[in-house]
Amino acid sequence: MHFWPKMTMTRDTILEVVKFGGFGMRVIITDHARKRLRDMRQDKITTHDIIMAAKGIPGRIPTATRFRGFFAKSGRMFDIVAKDITNGRLVITIIGK
Repeated sequence: MHFWPKMTMTRDTILEVVKFGGFGMRVIITDHARKRLRDMRQDKITTHDIIMAAKGIPGRIPTATRFRGFFAKSGRMFDIVAKDITNGRLVITIIGK
């Protein structure tokens, strides 16, 4: 697992880029999504769960789209809103169930 330093890609959003070997796709989790993980509704959902869910979506996502029905290792169900950008797959937010 490789980590890159935090970088600003847009005016207000700080992104952390995480790349897992073997898959070749970068998953970029916004600062907003990270803050949501601290909420009670998203309790027990990890960044690894989000990365695996984002990598499991087949095809290209040209516009921000909500994908439903992912399960964290803890058993908690969640949705993600994602979009493909030039640098990889951008996870905009997480919605816990």
